[in-house]
Amino acid sequence: MGTEPVIEIDRMTKSYAGARSPAVHDLSLSIEGGRFVALVGASGSGKTTTLKTINRLIEPDSGEIRVEGERIRAMNAPALRRRIGYVFQDIGLFPHLRVGENIGITPQLLGWDAKAINNRVAELLDLVALPRGYAMRFPDALSGGERQRAGVARAIAARPRIVLMDEPFGALDPVTRDALGWAYRRLHERLQLTTVMVTHDVQQAVLLADQIVVMGAGRILAQDTPRALLGGHQHPDVAALMAMPKRQAEQIAALLETAPGASNHG
Repeated sequence: MGTEPVIEIDRMTKSYAGARSPAVHDLSLSIEGGRFVALVGASGSGKTTTLKTINRLIEPDSGEIRVEGERIRAMNAPALRRRIGYVFQDIGLFPHLRVGENIGITPQLLGWDAKAINNRVAELLDLVALPRGYAMRFPDALSGGERQRAGVARAIAARPRIVLMDEPFGALDPVTRDALGWAYRRLHERLQLTTVMVTHDVQQAVLLADQIVVMGAGRILAQDTPRALLGGHQHPDVAALMAMPKRQAEQIAALLETAPGASNHG
């Protein structure tokens, strides 16, 4: 895991017309290479705005953002986005393109030849545990979980070192969400990615992330490891948020203790 920051946000502010206060205010955040970082917080806390400024889907009003040491304001926005994988809840697969064509679209835009693209599509289908024959299917022939796997494959098709994820598994059922979360975490480690994920699911953030950034009212309230944040925090909003997975774990443990068939072995 690297120690150099690959994403640096320096005093960034973003306001939207008609809003009473900025969506993000004077925010600074540094993310080291190889980290899996989860942004959590209440609705309207600025999580998605922060995420989307990293690949210039949203332009900040002020402040500086650097990706791999380069000021993104000076970069061509489409070229920047081709360097950064992006996975979001609605998946966004083009319905008129086959799955293989969807996965290969960024390599195609980057000028890869057809053979290299086909080889990469086959490799990625293996990587996300989809049958290679799915390359010829249209997205509407896949389940929600399969479409999200294809979305992950598309995001990493051009071998980015950074992947942004905006509520990537939120629309899926709990079993599929859990399976895909762990499958992506293994990909993150295997490919040595730097991942920034926005999620409202604090339990998933605790289980998957190396670091959790808790946001509130457009500011960072806390940034630390899941273990440290679960141990307690002086800010009441952070403490309340992190109490949820602890309380759920305690309730499950208590249920298991009293479940039929449970016994004490001394």
